[in-house]
Amino acid sequence: MLPGRQYRVEDILRIAWRRKWLIVLPFVVISTATVFVTKRLPNQYRSETVILVVPQKVPESYVRSTVSGHIEDRLQSLQQQILSRSRLERIIDDFNLFTAQRRMRPMEAIVEGMRAAIKVETVRGGDAFSVSYTGSDPLIVKAVTERLASLFIEENVRDREMLAIGTSDFLQTQLDDARKRLIEQEKKLEEYRLRYAGQLPSQAASNLQALQNGRMQLQALDDALARARDRQVTLERAVGDLLATETPTAAPVAATAPPPPAASGDPAALAGSTPAEQLLDARRRLAALESRLLPEHPDIARLKRQISQLEPKVAADSAASAATTPSAAARPVRDAAQVARERRTRDIRADLDAIGREIAARQNDQQRVRTEMALYQSRLDAAPIREAEMTELTRDYDTIQQIYRGLLAKREDSKVAANLEQRQVGEQFRVLDPARVPERPFSPDRMKLNLMGIAFGLVLGLASVAALEYFDTSLKTEDDVRAVLSLPVIATIPLLTQTMGDVRVRARLRWSFTAGAAAIVIAIATIVWRFRG
Repeated sequence: MLPGRQYRVEDILRIAWRRKWLIVLPFVVISTATVFVTKRLPNQYRSETVILVVPQKVPESYVRSTVSGHIEDRLQSLQQQILSRSRLERIIDDFNLFTAQRRMRPMEAIVEGMRAAIKVETVRGGDAFSVSYTGSDPLIVKAVTERLASLFIEENVRDREMLAIGTSDFLQTQLDDARKRLIEQEKKLEEYRLRYAGQLPSQAASNLQALQNGRMQLQALDDALARARDRQVTLERAVGDLLATETPTAAPVAATAPPPPAASGDPAALAGSTPAEQLLDARRRLAALESRLLPEHPDIARLKRQISQLEPKVAADSAASAATTPSAAARPVRDAAQVARERRTRDIRADLDAIGREIAARQNDQQRVRTEMALYQSRLDAAPIREAEMTELTRDYDTIQQIYRGLLAKREDSKVAANLEQRQVGEQFRVLDPARVPERPFSPDRMKLNLMGIAFGLVLGLASVAALEYFDTSLKTEDDVRAVLSLPVIATIPLLTQTMGDVRVRARLRWSFTAGAAAIVIAIATIVWRFRG
C-alpha cells in the first residue's frame, strides 16, 4: 500500500480483480469443507411434552391442602428426584441408550450427558411446564419423553400423598404429647382441688354464706339456751318450794313467804343459806354466764366446780331428812294435797331432766356451730393463698388446652387433606401436549453452519488480499506514480511481450472467475432453499 495514496472504489475493484484467486480459493475451500462437515454431523431430534398443573377439585375454602409452594420450587424438588443417577440409569437400561458410548466412557459421564439432554421449563404463566429430551433416534426420543412425563406425574402424586400423610403423622405426634401434658395438668388440678376442698376461690361465696348462717344459728341457739335456763331456774325454785312444804317440821316455814333469792355473786348473802339454795343460785348464775361467755371462761369453770361440790351436800341433806321421818306404818294417812304435791314434784323433776337434756344438746350444738364457723373462717382466710396458686395452675392449664385445641383442629384438617390426596382429587399434573415423534432434526442447524463457513471463507480471502496490498509498495498505475513521486507522467510503454495467447489466457481466466462466482452464488441459493423447504 502506497503512503499518501487515495484509493477509490474503482481502485479497490481493480485490486480485487488482480488478486481474485486469493479471494476465490479460501472461499471455495472453506465453504466446501463446511458443507462436507455439516453433512456428516449426526442428526439430533427433540421431543417435548407440556404438562398442565390442574388445581384441586375441592375449593380451598372447604379443604386447605397441606402441600403448598410455587410450582417452580416443587419442580426443582421433583427434577432432582427424577434426574437422579438411579432413575436415569434405569431409563438408559430400559431403552438401551448410548450403546457405543457405554463401551468407552464410564456410567457417570453417560448420566451427565443424558441429564444435559433433558430440559424442564415452566410455561404459560407458571400453570404448566414442559419436559423435553434430545437424542439421535426419533422414536426413542419420543418414548423417553413420555417416560419422563409419567415419572413427573407419578412422583408428584407420591410426594403430595407422602407429604400430607407425614404432616398428619407429625400433628398426631404433637397432639399425643399435648394430650399427655393436658392430662397431667388436669390430674394436678384435681389433686389440688381435693387437697384444698372448701378453700378454693370459687367456694369463697359459699363459705361466707355458711359463716353468716352459722352466726344466725348461734344467735338462735343462744336465745333458746337462755330461755331454757330461765325455765330451769323457775322449775328448780318450784321444786325447792315443794320439798320445803312436804316435811311437818318445815310446815311453819313453808307457811311463810320464801325469802328472796340471794344476789348473784354475793358471798355474804349466800353464807346463811342452805346448800339447796346455794346450788340453785349457782345454777342460775351459770346459765346467765353461759349465754354471754365462752365455755372456756374462768368464771364458768369456777361455777361448775362450785355446783359439783354442792350437789353431794344437797343429796346428803335429802337422805338425812328422809331418815328422820316416821315409817310408813307410823305416819298418818296423807291427805290428797300431799299426794298432789308429790305428783307435782315428780312432774317438775321430769321437766327439769328434759330441760337439762335440752340445755346439754343446745350447748353441744353451740360447740358444733362454733367449730364449723372456725372452719369456714379458716377457709376464708386461706382463700387468697389458694387463689394465687390456682391462678398459676390454671394459667398453665389454659395454655396447654389452647395448644391442644389448635393441634386437634389442625390434625383434623390434615387428615382431610391426606384423604384428599389419597383419593387424587387434589392438585394434579395432567399431560396437555403429549410427546410426538420429531419429523426433522433439532440440531445441527446446517444452514446456519454453512452460511457461517461461507462468510468465514470470504472474510479470510478479503483479509489476505488486504494484507498483501498493505505490504506491497510497487507502482502499477499512473496514479501510483503521481501519488508517490509527485511527477507528471509523459508516456506509458505497453507490455511488448504480450501475445494473442496471453490475451486468450486472460479471457479464459476472466470467464473462469465469473463462472466460479456464479457457481458459488448458485450453491448458496441451493443450500438456503433446501433448508427452508
